[in-house]
Amino acid sequence: MTAIDPDDYTVEELSDELETIDDADDLQAIFEAERTGQDRTTAREAIQDRLEEIGAADAEHGDTEADEAAATDGGDADDESEPEGEDAEEDDDLSRPTRDKKHVRALEDGEYADMWVFCETQGGELLDVSKEMLGKARELMDGFEEEYGDDEAVVAFLMGDDCEGLAEECIAYGADVAVYHDDERLERFRHKPYTEIAAHMARGKGTVESTDWRDYDEPRYILFPATNNGRDLSAKVQAELDSGLASDCSDLFIEEEEVSNPVKTGEPGVKKTFEKVLHMKRPDFSGFEYSTILCLDNPGREFHPQGCSVIPGSFEPMERDDDREGLVVEHDMELDEDWFRVEITDHDRLEAGIDLTGHDVIVCLGRGIADDPTEGMELGLELVDAFDDAALGITRGIVTSSYQFEGHVESYSNEERQIGETGQVVAPDVYIAAGVSGAVQHKVGMDESDTIVAINTDSDARIRDFSDYFIQGDLFEVLPRLAEAVESGRLGLEPEAVADGGDE
Repeated sequence: MTAIDPDDYTVEELSDELETIDDADDLQAIFEAERTGQDRTTAREAIQDRLEEIGAADAEHGDTEADEAAATDGGDADDESEPEGEDAEEDDDLSRPTRDKKHVRALEDGEYADMWVFCETQGGELLDVSKEMLGKARELMDGFEEEYGDDEAVVAFLMGDDCEGLAEECIAYGADVAVYHDDERLERFRHKPYTEIAAHMARGKGTVESTDWRDYDEPRYILFPATNNGRDLSAKVQAELDSGLASDCSDLFIEEEEVSNPVKTGEPGVKKTFEKVLHMKRPDFSGFEYSTILCLDNPGREFHPQGCSVIPGSFEPMERDDDREGLVVEHDMELDEDWFRVEITDHDRLEAGIDLTGHDVIVCLGRGIADDPTEGMELGLELVDAFDDAALGITRGIVTSSYQFEGHVESYSNEERQIGETGQVVAPDVYIAAGVSGAVQHKVGMDESDTIVAINTDSDARIRDFSDYFIQGDLFEVLPRLAEAVESGRLGLEPEAVADGGDE
């Protein structure tokens, strides 16, 4: 019987109640009850903090969010689960159990270097997000050299059919090295071969000719795009490499980090400084905040590469420079025929979807159009037409609503135009949000816009908190006036002028 049942409390109430408990065994019992019950991360952290306060915390008391990102292992494996025969000799000192008792190839005292970037391709071209990640990686590793004096590389890796030219293009967009695997069977994304090839590349396996450019065990950092394929591959590769993953990140920076968590330091009350830590920021859907995920080692247990997936549109690509010099390496690996046992004999290509990225201005409509959905959509389109380079977006509230639109605007309520967590991420010069409340899921999709203008009748709407300009008013009245102001000064009008109000 626990001193208290954590299921009876909110996290805030539980934190207050924990202050009255000084017995480590009682706190451990509460921790176990929480883990087998609601298993709330913040609740477990509160219990762990209380254990630390009374000086009784140890590695068995639980994980912080950073530990979860690092996929903390869970104890020794039973003797019967040890590998036997030749595999046991080959994996000696490399295999270790995870929570489900499966063996993986973790390294101990490994050498790590470079930032690797998975450059996804489609239709024989690099995706924009691949170029964006290369640009950010270039920025990070240039700063890395300045801070630590170590000249480490940006390494692009990709696979596909006839992709040597794309590898060379990666050099032009910021990579120092581009490693590619060419096979006609890799024209389309395939889970198994892509995972096996990526892990093989990361471990530095292959012929001498394809690996003599590096002298370390695994990458220090690794970036994947937060696309459908990128999310899939990132989880599989990081699991194969026995490391952690921070998903859907929108900002990255490298700094040292001092921690006191005994899971990471090995001893309660001891602080330890980790250097060269990739800080991976992602939206926190519990509010208008961001969580920073760290992939930190445990005593005697290393988590590399420090990896994440990156939300498309989060960074700017560097200017293409075809005169940049770099090393292009063809990866060598024999691919198992069984990985291709499913054959694609025929396929149809869907029509290109609606891409809202890359426009100077985005006009986004929310539930504020409810009084007259068709007219609201018309007014939004009129404002879009007033600009030279603008597009119309909508919130999820419109996608999931039962609003009745007349035929000529009905197509604009399609989910392809949705902006937010489960939609597109945009970062225009000017973002005009009309009748948008500002839910955190929507904020994720437009927070990087240079200038945010919000129009809402509710002065307390959440979007006001992160808008540069807030107009309290009815969108049915404000949008026509805004369109008129833009049209009257179309020639030479900069988007910022709209945000400043022009002559209105």
